[in-house]
Amino acid sequence: MQNRDAFFIGNEWLKPASSKTFQLVGASTGEVVATVPEAVETDVDRAVAAAREAFDHSGWATMAPAERAIVMRRFMAALATRGPDLAQAVSLQNGMPIALSGMLEGQFPVGILDYYAGLADTMGSDDVRPSQMGKQTIVERPAIGVVAAIVPWNFPVTLALSKIAPAMAAGCTLVIKPSPGTILDSYIVAEAALEAGVPAGVLNWVAADRAVGAYLVSHPGVDKVAFTGSTAAGRKVAAVCGELLRPVTLELGGKSAAILLEDADLDSFLQGMPMASLLNNGQACYNGTRVLAPASRYGEVVDGMAAMMSSLTVGDALDPATHIGPMASSAHRDRVESYIATGKREARLVTGGGRPRDSNHGWFVEPTLFADVDNAATIAQEEIFGPVLSVISYQDDADAIRIANDSQFGLGGSIWSPDPERALGVARQVRSGTVGINGYMPSLGSPFGGVKASGIGSEFGPEAVGSYQQYKSTYVMG
Repeated sequence: MQNRDAFFIGNEWLKPASSKTFQLVGASTGEVVATVPEAVETDVDRAVAAAREAFDHSGWATMAPAERAIVMRRFMAALATRGPDLAQAVSLQNGMPIALSGMLEGQFPVGILDYYAGLADTMGSDDVRPSQMGKQTIVERPAIGVVAAIVPWNFPVTLALSKIAPAMAAGCTLVIKPSPGTILDSYIVAEAALEAGVPAGVLNWVAADRAVGAYLVSHPGVDKVAFTGSTAAGRKVAAVCGELLRPVTLELGGKSAAILLEDADLDSFLQGMPMASLLNNGQACYNGTRVLAPASRYGEVVDGMAAMMSSLTVGDALDPATHIGPMASSAHRDRVESYIATGKREARLVTGGGRPRDSNHGWFVEPTLFADVDNAATIAQEEIFGPVLSVISYQDDADAIRIANDSQFGLGGSIWSPDPERALGVARQVRSGTVGINGYMPSLGSPFGGVKASGIGSEFGPEAVGSYQQYKSTYVMG
């Protein structure tokens, strides 16, 4: 058991204001692995007050960006030494295969801090512009203030640092609310921040349920909200922020299309499919879960995908040989299985569709493939968030583009072809915030975000820093 009994607020481990707790359950075993405190509104008030004090009075917001970069690099170094512990904690809680969490939760967050520390090093001074009505205008980009960062359970460390790092570079302070399903990792990140000497109040963590999370979103001491989660929850966050005229960044759901053009190398697609369509047991918002195959090669594509998916090792997330781990929770497995039941009525089940026979514990679902899927079907339109793929037939490139765009979402997607010009031509017509060619993986140096019901704003790239800043123009008249 890895029990915890405090919140990280103002660089102190503060006792909670109530006796409420969360029990964390290991996704591979179904057994309780830790008990941690659950925040109530008083705890949120203390965290926001610490962040407010740090922003208003510590000098962090007005510090030279290069000085903040020094702090961020110390934080990066402290986090790097904890990479294996972070990977272990994440896989234990949400079932991410340890071979994947070692890279994406243990190492990638270190790279995020390094990237934004580099940007902070190069952030320039005020922009002085000529004025038509006076002498000149001084344009500043001060930090926006206190940020409420709401982090989901599927990539808890990476998605926390994707908010923390650009916000720190800009000079903001944060209150971070992790998902109730993945909390242990946040303590490890907080310990790294404390060791690195991140100033008190710059980073604060409180784990809470949805109701208290909503209280944080609407808190009068918060200046901006950065949210990653479901589209349904994102709409509620957006409604609150709209009423308050509070800036918000929303990274939401997806139902991305992986388009195999007629000349695609099927072996190349099958090799890339685990990362492009089944990443993290299918629990990644940008997974290409609608596979669009040309009618002339439909049977070949379905057979190849079925063979590949059937060969994947399903097992304990902490086993390095595991390809597909469990769903993150019992409730989430129920949700995925309800979609599989719907799929059996709507399409042809090719492989999977149940629970592994040799697993009598944990929240496991077999990798599942449906064929003969109509794009209007529920399993083609709604985000399942599990290892469930649908293969949809198309006639020509224009038809593939039409089907890909026939979705409420627009977050990810991929185009597969040995002809780069043809693939790029198709990619330009897909309505999505990001698209990969012959593979898919977000790049730190480029904006990542969605269109339509997939969100508002972007993370990653220099653009993310801008979302934590505001413009201020000073008119010098004489």
